[in-house]
Amino acid sequence: MRVLARVLLGLGAFLLVAGILAVTWIPGMVKKTPLDVDMTTIYEGQAAKLDPVSGDFTMKPAYAIRYTKADSNKSSDDTVIMVENACAVFDTGGAHVCVNGNDPDLITATTDIFATDRVTALAVKDKNLPPDAVPHEGLVNKFPFDVEKKTYPFWDGDAGKALPIEYQGTKNLFGLDTYEFQYTVKGVPINIADDDPATPEDDSIPGTYDNVVTVNVDPKTGSIVKSGQHQQQFLEDGTPAADVTLIQTDASVKKAVDDAKSGGTQLTILLTVLPIVGFVGGILCLLGGLALILRERSGGEGGQRVAEKPKVGAGV
Repeated sequence: MRVLARVLLGLGAFLLVAGILAVTWIPGMVKKTPLDVDMTTIYEGQAAKLDPVSGDFTMKPAYAIRYTKADSNKSSDDTVIMVENACAVFDTGGAHVCVNGNDPDLITATTDIFATDRVTALAVKDKNLPPDAVPHEGLVNKFPFDVEKKTYPFWDGDAGKALPIEYQGTKNLFGLDTYEFQYTVKGVPINIADDDPATPEDDSIPGTYDNVVTVNVDPKTGSIVKSGQHQQQFLEDGTPAADVTLIQTDASVKKAVDDAKSGGTQLTILLTVLPIVGFVGGILCLLGGLALILRERSGGEGGQRVAEKPKVGAGV
């Protein structure tokens, strides 16, 4: 009985410590962007791009691929450096892959390197970013943990600044209740890339940019599980230069939802189940151990009184 009491007391103390850590220390450790991010996002839709030679502007099927990977070697406890490679390609029926720069089906190809705070998810400056990295601001590729129903600053690479993305409502995607956010931008001055090989000295021409961006976010982890946009570019005289509508594919959304659900389950275990088990189980084990000790002591005292009975014949 004494051994069992000690086991219960030790287990109770351990569970209480685990419960205390679960509400004080663990949240700050697990509510951070992981350093092993490595994901591929696929989009489908349609696009038109002005041919500078023929003037053709025909809408065609299109797809886009975005590869996002964390550079764990250059990241730290506070910030994570992300590398994103993306392409948009006219869909001619082949495999959905990023094509080389000489392929006539290529619409755009970009590489983006940025750093974000692992807790707030906001873009930050970092000494490990390359010298030519474009300065970012606002949220870039995820929202913070415990997303609120409010307006956030969201990075738009073409506009070159963060734009206010507003909460629109709740939408269920593959069994996950997500928060939907959206922003609209119109008439932003930009430089439109000039892809005419006959004029290699001109790398851009002035124009304007419109876009409607919609994202669906897992409110618990801040992961963007679905995104899409309708982007338009115009020359200074109003001539359409590009018109692209791309929405994340169902398969890509389901993969992102499954990952978000898994991350949410881990958070629930660590931040909700563990404190309950720690505090309730710890208290019950401590009370059980103390009860066994008190019972043992009470039994010992009773046995001593029996041993001290008068001897036979005493007092004669």
